[in-house]
Amino acid sequence: MLIFKDETFAIRGAVFEVYKEMGCGFLEAVYQECLEKEFTRKGIPFVAQQELALIYKGEQLTQIYKPDFVCYDKIIVELKAVKDIAAEHKAQILNYLKAANMKLGLLVNFGSSPKAQIDRIVL
Repeated sequence: MLIFKDETFAIRGAVFEVYKEMGCGFLEAVYQECLEKEFTRKGIPFVAQQELALIYKGEQLTQIYKPDFVCYDKIIVELKAVKDIAAEHKAQILNYLKAANMKLGLLVNFGSSPKAQIDRIVL
């Protein structure tokens, strides 16, 4: 059974709408801005660049993580605009999930063709 199935479906719809309109080839920041507009249009609750505290042996670090989006207060959406998603991209979102104590992340790549790539990462 997929966790957060309906929420994920809505996010995927927004991603595909942005890709349909913009295609591939832009910088990540462009897709970030477009996705913010699409989330708003679709009524998807999100926080962009939310700061996540990091803890080491019970102590908070001064370093923080800033995932591209936290949607529905429970799904991390991390954007890329690269030819291929690499192992370090998946490791990055896994670390975000651990830091935020969340279970689901979506790794979105707008740099692939002929369509956007979305990987579900479950902690």
